[in-house]
Amino acid sequence: MNKNYYAILMAGGVGSRFWPVSTTELPKQFHDMLGAGSTLIQKTFNRLSKLIPVENILILTNEKYNDLVLEQLPMVKKEQILLEPAMRNTAPCILYASLKIQKINPNAVMVVAPSDHWIEDEEEFATNLKQCFDYCEKCDALLTLGIQPTFPNTGFGYIEFDKSDKNPIKKVNQFREKPDYETAKSFLDAGNYLWNGGIFIWSVKSIIKSFEKFQPQMTQLFLGGYTDYNTNLEQVFINENYGNAENISIDYAIMENANNVFVLPATFDWNDLGTWGQLHEKLDKDDNNNGVINARVVLENATNNIIRSDADKIIVVDGLHDYIIVDKEGVLLIYPKSKEQEIKRITAEVHKL
Repeated sequence: MNKNYYAILMAGGVGSRFWPVSTTELPKQFHDMLGAGSTLIQKTFNRLSKLIPVENILILTNEKYNDLVLEQLPMVKKEQILLEPAMRNTAPCILYASLKIQKINPNAVMVVAPSDHWIEDEEEFATNLKQCFDYCEKCDALLTLGIQPTFPNTGFGYIEFDKSDKNPIKKVNQFREKPDYETAKSFLDAGNYLWNGGIFIWSVKSIIKSFEKFQPQMTQLFLGGYTDYNTNLEQVFINENYGNAENISIDYAIMENANNVFVLPATFDWNDLGTWGQLHEKLDKDDNNNGVINARVVLENATNNIIRSDADKIIVVDGLHDYIIVDKEGVLLIYPKSKEQEIKRITAEVHKL
């Protein structure tokens, strides 16, 4: 394995649209969401470790999930877990991890990957990732893996690439915000738009140079602890200073400002598992398109539902179509799939009870 290959695995999110299974105490990345025998973070770690040395995979997470990470990834050493004392979006944590890696290996190339995506063709993923690493070792590039859109999705951001670029890795024209349905349809018709999957690849030199250029204040903040990184004093510095970083995503902080951004259209199957509806797409279904996880069911006049239980419970459904039905401990959720984006808001209401 190439000792210059590193990964930053982001595992700090809450996944509130998967309530009541995903909670602040146990977010979705620590669940076996598809009943596949491994949690999402375990699947992601194993996928990355096919190309990247295990000791070079850093996990970024909130300090409250430290024990969960160690429990689910026993091969990881404590010093590979970077603990965020405050929620500050993706730019600060990526800069922090990049500076740590630079101090260990200034020739490193790295991938930044969410811990909760579902990728079935792991060999193809490794092939795409190796292609990106090779490119970033030779070029000063900020590279992202774009996902081939299969329908006009309004829940994803899009990447517009240069249509005239015939190279496998293409110059990015611009990032586009989540569109309305008609705009999303026009993106698909144009043929040079990809879903922004939030997987980034670059050399440590390129990303730190970009932070110095576009986020000088944040860079100065984290450089203040450079001598402490990879020592016993690191967490003290982070605990005292991390909360002072701007709450901003890597897209807004760097990617939308830089002119050396490129995209590789991915050739692997991908699902970000962001909602119950997206989870339903990945499940085996019965003849009426009902997907079931950890439950025994009797279904009559029921179509296109997703049904999940944590206790192998018998669930009887009659007359429901396009519903999310989730039974978890003290909570029973019966909710229309068409309103699944509202679940995040509903959780806030539930917490008031």
